[in-house]
Amino acid sequence: MSFTDRERDFEARFVHDQELRFRIEARRNKLIGLWAAEKLGKTGEEATAYAQSVINVAFQAPGDEGVFGKIRGDFDAAGVDQSDHQIRRHLDELLAQAETQIRGE
Repeated sequence: MSFTDRERDFEARFVHDQELRFRIEARRNKLIGLWAAEKLGKTGEEATAYAQSVINVAFQAPGDEGVFGKIRGDFDAAGVDQSDHQIRRHLDELLAQAETQIRGE
């Protein structure tokens, strides 16, 4: 295998890994959005719309902080009793769940 072949292989794996990471985080954001919607008393289409708003926040503010900030703010405004630690723990747990789901597809 030539250096060029190895380089091309590495680049292809990098792109694949980045796409996989994006899909896992998007799934996690949907799951955390549905979890938060339930805590906020939303059901059905309202819960789905809320989950989509969480996904959209992740596009505007990459990483966990944008998602965390939206949920924290919405919980505070609605008087939902969840600590920062509980929200972050759910982010971590749902990331693992999303990874399992995506890799199982």
